[in-house]
Amino acid sequence: MKALLRKLTLLLGVLCVSAPIAFAAAGWEDDYDKAVAKAKAENKMVLLDFTGSDWCGWCMKLDKEVFSKADFKTFAKDNLVLVTVDFPNAKKLSRKTEKQNEELKGQYKASGYPTLVLADADGKEVHRIGGYKADALEDLKKAVEANKPK
Repeated sequence: MKALLRKLTLLLGVLCVSAPIAFAAAGWEDDYDKAVAKAKAENKMVLLDFTGSDWCGWCMKLDKEVFSKADFKTFAKDNLVLVTVDFPNAKKLSRKTEKQNEELKGQYKASGYPTLVLADADGKEVHRIGGYKADALEDLKKAVEANKPK
């Protein structure tokens, strides 16, 4: 019985550790190319969230106080394709995602966390928010309106 319990505990631990590898947060994409293709198809903009999801306090605050709110979700659903560009300490990402995130960090010159980059459907940056902003949604609304795809 103890052996079975140990095996089940080990399996549960493996599943908890590997779950972040397989699943991006609900509504957020972790594949940049897929997100850009979706943005083009849906005539939307791309919002990249450069984050340290499991260690950056300001990133967690942004997620809790902005991204998790209904008004942000509604706005994003109508206007944005959301991309998490994560640099976690404890969570494991696939090698492909790690490589992609490093490339995006260089491409968009993201030097701190959180950094939000609003890009058009071709990936061209049109707006940036560095650090935590309680009014990030209002800032994004203005930026989307000013750069709305035709």
